Amino acid sequence: MEESVTDLGRAPDVVLLHNPEHTLARRSHNEGREILAAACEALEASTKAGLCKRWGFSIWNPHPLLPLINPKAPIPKVLMTRAGLLVDADTLAAVETLSAVLAISPSDRWGMAPFGGDTTLEVWRAFNARTFLTEGDECTTVQAAFRVAYEIPKVARIAVGTSSSSHLRALVDATTLGADASVVSRYRALLNERAAARS
Repeated sequence: MEESVTDLGRAPDVVLLHNPEHTLARRSHNEGREILAAACEALEASTKAGLCKRWGFSIWNPHPLLPLINPKAPIPKVLMTRAGLLVDADTLAAVETLSAVLAISPSDRWGMAPFGGDTTLEVWRAFNARTFLTEGDECTTVQAAFRVAYEIPKVARIAVGTSSSSHLRALVDATTLGADASVVSRYRALLNERAAARS
């Protein structure tokens, strides 16, 4: 973090602990809980030292992290998780449970991987994500999928990686599209029904 401040010439707005669930999966429950608490304390101390303004978790799979949260340890201010139409019901439920445990509101929740890692996946050619938007919105399926990712789960920002300025411009434009809350709600209900039928 000190190197980042030097390299950037300023303290970053947010520092994210990336995928702690992967590292902690190789530890016992008690050891994992202690390591996570120590990391939270170090990040909190770094914030107080001016090395960043806020800190948080960036997690791919929230399930293993849930039992490791120590309510006595400092808690993150930001939570980044997978978002979008390819996230399963169990993961969505775990994201929302973790957000509640950490008291992180949707305004401090960020999404990632809204296209499952690749906009050229077959699903984006076969599936019309525009059905999740309000009537009259004109856009590509990729733009629609990006916009809907802000609703599944509810997040304020979405991180994407691209080397194409036109792709980035199209995604920025997509943020002005309207999502149909009733369609999103029905979709979430269907996901939950399907998950319940499998268990």
